Amino acid sequence: MRKIKEMLEAGEVINTFAVGRFTDPTVVEMFAFAGGHQAFWIDQEHVSSPSSAVYACAAAGRSHGLDCFVRMAPTGYSQVTQYLELGAGGVMAAQIYSAQQAKEFTSWAKFPPLGMRGLNTGGFDAGYASQPPAEFVSTANDSNFLAIQIETAQSLDEAEEIASIEGVDMLFVGPSDLSMQLGVVGQFHSDELWGAIERVATACKNTGKTWGAVVTDSEFCERAVALGCQMPTMGNGVRCLKMGINAVKDAFPGRFPKE
Repeated sequence: MRKIKEMLEAGEVINTFAVGRFTDPTVVEMFAFAGGHQAFWIDQEHVSSPSSAVYACAAAGRSHGLDCFVRMAPTGYSQVTQYLELGAGGVMAAQIYSAQQAKEFTSWAKFPPLGMRGLNTGGFDAGYASQPPAEFVSTANDSNFLAIQIETAQSLDEAEEIASIEGVDMLFVGPSDLSMQLGVVGQFHSDELWGAIERVATACKNTGKTWGAVVTDSEFCERAVALGCQMPTMGNGVRCLKMGINAVKDAFPGRFPKE
């Protein structure tokens, strides 16, 4: 399995999907069998799935060669290390407001001297105690992926400072919240939103970091990739189920007449 950081460092664009409301390995496997995706993330910001579900999704992804990370609220040190020990390849912090807050989150995910993560080799990421502690610390600090979402006005103002933090690999644009902060909620092609996205792209270019985004449609996606976005997230379980339901209705017009 190729790690997310490995693909980013190679300059590749990583097609991603998300699982959240349906945190089930079957969903991960359905995306995997469909092909075309290189990684995915598990949403633990808007939902709270049990650790067994996170573990199962990460394991299902690995069986198909897909690395993953967990998006989470920056509310607790222990959750970060638990997700990494469950087998997620990294973490992403949502609702970050400042560089100082981003720095604290980063410290939770990294062992000293980069951070304050506590050492426990009993999880999946250390091969369930099969990896020597010193080797594990070095490997984990180097290979684990870490992203910070830019979706608040203050984090946008401090984007370059956040991107400069050692250990941060990516800034990730959340267009829904960011458009709301900018007063153009849901206007995903507005000049205001794209001016902000360009600021994020510039911050990453200036610091040698990467950026990603939830992309709302094909036009948004291609414009973002042209600006250097390396991680477009194009779908999730709910969105795909809704599209599937609509497709079924369209396939049986006699049973679902247009109003």
